[in-house]
Amino acid sequence: MTRLHVQLAAMVAMLCLAAAPFLLPPFTITLMNYIGVYSLVAIGLALLTGVGGIVSFGQAAFVGIAAYATAWVSALNGHSPWVGLLLALTLTCSIATLLGLATLRLQGHFLSLSTVAWGLAIGFLFGNVEGLGRFNGIASIPPISFGSYALVSSAQVYFLIWGIVAAVLWIGYNLLDSRLGRAMRALRGGNTLVESLGISAFRIKLLIFVIAAFLAALSGWLYAHMSRFISPGPFDAGMGIEYLMMSMVGGAGSLLGGVVGAAIVTLLKNSVQDYLPLIAKGASGQLEIVAFSALFILFLQWARQGIVPFVGRYLPKLRRDRPQPAPALPRRAQPAPGELLLKVDGAERRFGGLVAVNNVSFDVRSGEILAVIGPNGAGKSTMFNCLTGALRVNKGDIVFAGRSITREAQSRIAKAGIARTFQHVKLRPRMSLLENVMLGTYARTRTGLLASALRLNRREEASAQFEALRQLERVGLGDKPFDIAGNLPLGNQRILEIARALAADPALLVLDEPAAGLRRQEKLRLAELLRSLRNDHLTILIVEHDMEFVMSLVDRIVVLDFGSKLCEGDPAAIRNDERVQEAYLGGVA
Repeated sequence: MTRLHVQLAAMVAMLCLAAAPFLLPPFTITLMNYIGVYSLVAIGLALLTGVGGIVSFGQAAFVGIAAYATAWVSALNGHSPWVGLLLALTLTCSIATLLGLATLRLQGHFLSLSTVAWGLAIGFLFGNVEGLGRFNGIASIPPISFGSYALVSSAQVYFLIWGIVAAVLWIGYNLLDSRLGRAMRALRGGNTLVESLGISAFRIKLLIFVIAAFLAALSGWLYAHMSRFISPGPFDAGMGIEYLMMSMVGGAGSLLGGVVGAAIVTLLKNSVQDYLPLIAKGASGQLEIVAFSALFILFLQWARQGIVPFVGRYLPKLRRDRPQPAPALPRRAQPAPGELLLKVDGAERRFGGLVAVNNVSFDVRSGEILAVIGPNGAGKSTMFNCLTGALRVNKGDIVFAGRSITREAQSRIAKAGIARTFQHVKLRPRMSLLENVMLGTYARTRTGLLASALRLNRREEASAQFEALRQLERVGLGDKPFDIAGNLPLGNQRILEIARALAADPALLVLDEPAAGLRRQEKLRLAELLRSLRNDHLTILIVEHDMEFVMSLVDRIVVLDFGSKLCEGDPAAIRNDERVQEAYLGGVA
């Protein structure tokens, strides 16, 4: 399938939507209007939950804030609905920002429970404020109008609703295909990888949270002026769960899935309301939620990832063109060979009463490969995490390129020029090889939210794509850049991590046990790659326990044992050191 086929399919869908008011009865158009309004919230949840991994049950509260804001402006104070739109968006996004700042640092189910809490609180507020009509609501909300032309009928407001939905989809897909979008997609699976790429995970989470609230605000504004009456009922916690269900049914992580899910849930709900009274006379109201829940459970058994991903498995894959040469991304100034690049002075890290790193000092000079080795439990990984900012030392100082990074955040250390890999491979398995490596270019690119949303970033994206391809070719993985990363064998996944780190143009490449789990031939290929990187004057620090792997590769070795520095020297000296033989072999050979 080519991009032309996708564009043709989109044009056919748009033509069908445009023709609907002229072919379908008024009730069906009204139902489609509700689907469009709900779709905006579901698209926001596709970004928030499916892409960002933040499960929110409180989006109905944001819809309500916007609906009440525009109703208060237009129905109670006589201003234009467009003034209501401005207040609705401003107020909703401001409240979302405050809530995000207060709750997004929570992890796991605590974050989801917090969305239930503020969703219930805001929903309860709507029915208890005298100026908002309490539970009686606000009536006589004026329709949206363009000059003297008022969108009164379902057919009239239909084009505005679906025009906004189409624009949101276009903007959303543009955003996902950008540096910010890749950062959003990288959030699933934890913050450690994201921070190591120079990305502030909290800022990206807050951005997605506010974007989802913005779309909910658009939905609330349209809902208020379409229905012409609002009350607290449609904005309670139950509706928040329903919005989340729409996103899941359509396909969490798929923007189009938000529209499909809104359509399926709305049509199913309408069908249950129509046909259940014929089966259960007199008790249909109580059984409606039971029947709807049962249908939802059956659906999840059939297509757990959602309708759009389920159908997508049977469609031809989109053929992508290999990235073409493009202007190079900015490069950082590299230190002169032999220059002191990293200095660790008296580093200590404690976990309660356990001293994992005890008064360790060493330095790394530009252009060399230094190995920090030791038996299992020697404190190598802890030292590694202190160097990269994943952990902070309790005592001592770490200086990189003349600047203390002892108290710096992990993302700031990455931006300073330290790129890392992980002992346990951290890739985004559903992203392609090219996209995984493009994550490494985040700190070298600058396109912001607006330019990404309006697709004004094509020049920079082309440069990032070509840089990622160049690094894939550099490590020997450039033949299939669009393959899915999760399908690679372990050895190639470790190589892919190195390519991602190289895309950041680091001054220091830090590898955490890169040979772990590799077969002999894979280790030999990895060693050959690292030698070629040294020949390109890249400085490398390896944390490893495999002495055989490092002995013929590195320039110097630092040996740790029980958290303390045992010795330091060239490979020959370390091999013959009795203390090293004692640590590794339990005695002198």
